[in-house]
Amino acid sequence: MRNTGPKTRLARRQGEALRDKDVKYLTKRNYPPGMHGTARRRKSEYGIQLAEKQKAKRIYDITERQFRRYADQAARKRGMTGELLLESLEFRLDNVVYRLGFAASRPQARQIVGHGFVTVNGKKVNIPSYHVSIGDEIAIAESKKKSKYAERLGTLIKEYQPQDWLTLFSKELKGKILSKPTYNNTSSSIQSQLIVEYYSR
Repeated sequence: MRNTGPKTRLARRQGEALRDKDVKYLTKRNYPPGMHGTARRRKSEYGIQLAEKQKAKRIYDITERQFRRYADQAARKRGMTGELLLESLEFRLDNVVYRLGFAASRPQARQIVGHGFVTVNGKKVNIPSYHVSIGDEIAIAESKKKSKYAERLGTLIKEYQPQDWLTLFSKELKGKILSKPTYNNTSSSIQSQLIVEYYSR
């Protein structure tokens, strides 16, 4: 089940920012919510692994079932399981829409994808979990470009610089995937090896 409650509360429970807007709030309240939030707690190895898995799940705003599926798929592929897991998460359409600056958050990206605002290689896709690939072109649908959202977006992303694995054509409201997302070009704070260890138990 996806968590639809207060997002900053999740960041406090996690002990670190999950979104850009959490940073400022956590400078004042960098402890878990609740009456015992300021008490020091020692985490077990399992607790550390679980916390990292929860952190990744919350950052990408996906359900436990979806996350487990990505982890299982990564474990079956050749290569570094942790890197393959990150790649699967970053290659979700809603995440790419967010990374291109078409949405202010991943939940918002999921919403505009679901409402038919986005195309992949010219075809409308309304599935947020759709897996994109290198070379794919993601754009705001022509039929939506006269909407208030698209008009406002055109102004907001004029100077926006996406991460190095993506390129953005702000005037056309479209972007392209240039390469695989990695730890270096996504600035990811997720320690995926801990997640791999969690699911290996």
